[in-house]
Amino acid sequence: MSRVIRIAAAQMGPTQKNDSREATLNRIIALLEKASDAGANLVVFPELAFTTFFPRWILDGQSLDSQFESAMPNPNVQPLFDRARELKIGFYIGYAEITPDNRRFNSSIMVDTKGNIVGKYRKVHLPGSVEPRPNAVYQQLEKRYFEYGDMGFPAFRGGKDLQDAIMGMLICNDRRWPEGWRCLALQGMELLCVGYNSAAYDPNGGESESAELRTFHAQLVVQANAYMNACWAVAVAKAGNEDGSGLIGGSCIVDPNGRIVAETKTLADEIAVADCDLDLCEQGKSKMFNFESHRRPHWYSRIVEQTGVGCVPETVAE
Repeated sequence: MSRVIRIAAAQMGPTQKNDSREATLNRIIALLEKASDAGANLVVFPELAFTTFFPRWILDGQSLDSQFESAMPNPNVQPLFDRARELKIGFYIGYAEITPDNRRFNSSIMVDTKGNIVGKYRKVHLPGSVEPRPNAVYQQLEKRYFEYGDMGFPAFRGGKDLQDAIMGMLICNDRRWPEGWRCLALQGMELLCVGYNSAAYDPNGGESESAELRTFHAQLVVQANAYMNACWAVAVAKAGNEDGSGLIGGSCIVDPNGRIVAETKTLADEIAVADCDLDLCEQGKSKMFNFESHRRPHWYSRIVEQTGVGCVPETVAE
């Protein structure tokens, strides 16, 4: 028998800085219910789903602390867990985490159909800067507000209602770095879930990147890495004009051959649904990307020993 999970990519439109937490939570629950009506077993939500993308602002004190979750679940988000349990539907969701010792991370969790957290991840590849860039219209200050993730790339089982899938999670910029995908694939990952809030302009300044190009890149990296790691992948955006700053959409579900099988069409609250047969991963895992047969890790040391580029010495003219 095939191991099929019906998955909904639950894209969210923009969440404005002044939107209430209750209103945003109600939108999330509405998407969950829409996914359930479509027969989904699992819903994937974006990065930082409960708030605006606050790293574009200079914040401190309560205005900053109010963006973070001190526990998961907590009273502010418990209605989501309760409704998901009633509907017997699992979900991935991203949020800003603050620990009891005041450490702060850009995090995500995977919740099973019984409302239990079965996986947690903290974002490793933080973009942006600590200090604001002079004269920039929009800032990207993730390095100011978050620590680098300290959990590595853990894979985990989704449970019987999710076909005992071997799952992994990434967050936003992580999806552009193949090292994370491969670490998860080396644990047998069959399904990768990733939420993002990606700018519809060049976040580092300049005019070289359009919304169209950035959407193309967002889908390209998911398609390429799903193929190279023989897994399903679900990438989900928070999109649209958020407090004057554009965010791309392009939420999609990609099969182990790298093909987009479902995608959103708008920059608003929307779901895209696909039946994902985990057994389709076996073709790639047993043939082209049979790691045991074909990997040669003794030649890969540069990947873990080096960060910046080490240039090849110039040839000396004779």
